[in-house]
Parts: sequence; C-alpha cells; structure tokens
Amino acid sequence: MKQRRTSNLEPRAASAGRRGAAAPFGVEDWGLEVSTRRGGEIKKKSTIEIKIQPVAFTLIEMLLSVAIFSIVLLAINAVFFSALHLERTTNRALDERLPLNQALAILRRDLLGAVQPVSNGVFLCDFKSGAVQGGLGASGAASTLEFCTTTGVINDDLPWGDTQRVSYQLVEPADRAASKGMDLVRTITRNLLPTMAVEADEQWLLGNVESLEFLNYTGIDWRNSWDTTMGDTGLPQAIRVRVQLVANNPGNAMKREPLEMLVPLTTQARTNQPTAGGAQ
Repeated sequence: MKQRRTSNLEPRAASAGRRGAAAPFGVEDWGLEVSTRRGGEIKKKSTIEIKIQPVAFTLIEMLLSVAIFSIVLLAINAVFFSALHLERTTNRALDERLPLNQALAILRRDLLGAVQPVSNGVFLCDFKSGAVQGGLGASGAASTLEFCTTTGVINDDLPWGDTQRVSYQLVEPADRAASKGMDLVRTITRNLLPTMAVEADEQWLLGNVESLEFLNYTGIDWRNSWDTTMGDTGLPQAIRVRVQLVANNPGNAMKREPLEMLVPLTTQARTNQPTAGGAQ
C-alpha cells in the first residue's frame, strides 16, 4: 500500500500566537497543511505556519536620509565652486603677469649683453640712465635707459651685426581710454654707423605701467642717473629695475610694492693701446 502526501498553502488571518485576530500591517501569515494519506484514509495531518514580513524604510528614516544627503551635497557644491573660483583667479593673475615677465626677461638679456661705452667720433655707444619728465610716478618723472648690447639677431638678408643700440622708456598709450597707465616700449637701432638719420624700430613690451625706475650701483652707493656723455666712465656694476603697475583696486594702491630686478654688469673693458715699454 502506497502512502500519498498532499499539501495545501493558504494565507491565514492571524499569527500562530493570535489565531482569529487581524494580522499586523505588512505581515502575512501563511499556513502550510501537510496530509498523509494511506489508501483512502488520512493517517496524519500537520500544519506549518510561515510568516512573511516585508522589509522597508519608514517615513522618518527617509526624511533623515534626504536631509543628510542634502547637507553632503551642499558641502561638495561649496568646495567645488571655491576650487573653481581659485583656479579662475590664479589663471587671471598668471595672464596679467605674463607680459611683465616677458618684458623683464628681454631687459635682463639686454643688460647681460651690454658693451662698454665707446666714443671715437665714428662709432658712438654711450650708456645713459636717468629720469626724464613726463612719467606717472610720484615725482612726475620716469627713468629711461639707453645702451649698446650684443643681443642683435644676425640675418643673412641684413648687413647688421649682433651689436645694437636699445633704449627703454615710457610713452603715452595709443588708446588712452582703454589704458590706465603708460606703455613700456623698447627702441632698437641696428645701424650704428649711419650716414643719415635712421628711424629706429619700436617694440611694445608692457602696458598699464605706473612708474619705471633704473638705479645704478657704483660699487659704493646707488645712483638714479648714469651718463657717459656727462663724465661717467664705463658701466655701473649693477642695475636695479623697479616697475610699478597700475592697481586694479585703488584701495590697495598704497599697500603694493614695486617689482624689483637686480642685474649685475660684469663686462670688462680691454684696450690695445701701447704701454710704456712699447708692448701691446
């Protein structure tokens, strides 16, 4: 005789401990009846109860999660925009300093290649550094610098050598309405043996310059002028350059310090004049 086992799974209204009562919200009580039949008679009947309770967040938990997420998102947003503002400010400052750095690099290269003043009636190469009227500084004057240097570019199409005369000075800007200060220009003269008047080439270096100053070191003290046509001999031992740009914020104008650059002049003069013994 074979035994046959049948099962019936149906929901119940109450849990095992509270039969006949309503089940709590979200809880379902399922009853599994297992019957064992032998022939046509039921020999054994048992019931297995299974409770299924879904897992979910409550409204308070959801509100707390949204609040915490909002606070974290605001903090990330503040940090991101602060970093973006810092990047833009840094890039703007670098863009503003780029022409100044290039101008100082050109001036430094010219000073390092300065040659000793020569005045033999044919080849004139003087060193002049001093203040001229018309600047925007506190004293109403700006310094100019004129000397000969060996930074000329040799070109097969031009007959000039590497020695050229350069001068640095402040001039009125072409567009006065768009510029708050003066323009720093570099004047270049390639022909040092002219038979007629030669027009020099001007190179724009920097704009919005408030003041420009050249100081000359004699080995003892600093002088604001040096002119070999007025009795000074040779080159100064060093040149100190001070550049002051126009302040974007007038309130910080008194707190700014001028940008300084110190360039030593190590050029030595040689002569082929005979000595007392007749040797050269």
